Amino acid sequence: MEYYFLIKHLHVTAAVLSIGFFMLRAWWSVRESSMLGQRWVRVLPHVIDTSLLALGVTLMVMLSMWPHQHPWLAAKLIALVVYIGVGTVAIKRGPTPLVRGVGALVAVAVFIYMLGTAIRHSPLSWLG
Repeated sequence: MEYYFLIKHLHVTAAVLSIGFFMLRAWWSVRESSMLGQRWVRVLPHVIDTSLLALGVTLMVMLSMWPHQHPWLAAKLIALVVYIGVGTVAIKRGPTPLVRGVGALVAVAVFIYMLGTAIRHSPLSWLG
């Protein structure tokens, strides 16, 4: 537990970087910008998101909080899978700028749900 606050702070920082960079890439995708083809733009999200996931798992293990024991954590992990799926539509799988834009809005909404779930420790997110 010695490093709990450091790891939690790094996890929150990675989450902020992840959603911020996601929104930038989604904007570029909707605008069909050539920036999406840059090598650093393709690599950096994987570095940030891998760090985010590793830090989250580290916190889960440190606190002995398992998804089958904490419904809010299970809901957050299910939402993460949805966020990833919708995020791929927003960035590269959406056939038109409109579809990619709607995918980006849905992905951000799912991220906001995950944030509320993490803060409120309830599967009802901000309503809990």
